[in-house]
Amino acid sequence: MPTSYLRFSGQSLERLAALSDGIFAVAMTLLVLDLRVPLNDALHPQEALWHGGAVASESVVWHVLVDLSPQLLTYLMSFLTLGIFWMAQQTQLGNLKGTNRDLTWIHLAFMFAVALLPFSTALLAEYITYRLALVTYWLNLLLLGVVLFASLTYAARADLMKPDIAAAALAASRRRILVYQMLYAVAAAACVFNTYLSIALIVMVQLNSAIAPRIRPLNSF
Repeated sequence: MPTSYLRFSGQSLERLAALSDGIFAVAMTLLVLDLRVPLNDALHPQEALWHGGAVASESVVWHVLVDLSPQLLTYLMSFLTLGIFWMAQQTQLGNLKGTNRDLTWIHLAFMFAVALLPFSTALLAEYITYRLALVTYWLNLLLLGVVLFASLTYAARADLMKPDIAAAALAASRRRILVYQMLYAVAAAACVFNTYLSIALIVMVQLNSAIAPRIRPLNSF
């Protein structure tokens, strides 16, 4: 009896992890490439009327930093985003005893969302005071969370998890994704008042996930 291609395709967990690492590395690199310092002679023509060196030069640099502040802020936020989701995916992959074609495609969808983040970041940096740009960025976060949750759920149902992974650990992982996605949604909703408020709330949630002390209930799982 001939063997179906679908039964043995997409089963290399190592290649999936390697591809994921590459996509994350490229996405993180693309983020910093958007931080472009304008040419000195194109900056603030009024500075050209100043003489005396140090004062004028320092003033130009301060103008540059102020002008780049939206890009710097969104870069920080998106680097944290990628770091958090990279760790979440690597945790999932580390808990798998294997993969199959369907789960591989779910993770490819996750990588699609990762590769999309530099675009949503650039859009938000360029139109940082516009709610639509902030909502677009949040939708990118939502897509990352939804696909990551889907991969975890499918892996458990398809018996692809390592046998020593307890049901409580799976429940904790699902709960963590849901809680943080709800917090991101609340932060995004704050753009009704101010987009900078939304960004500040998102960064606070990310910092809690990455480095803050283990405060219940956010980090109790």
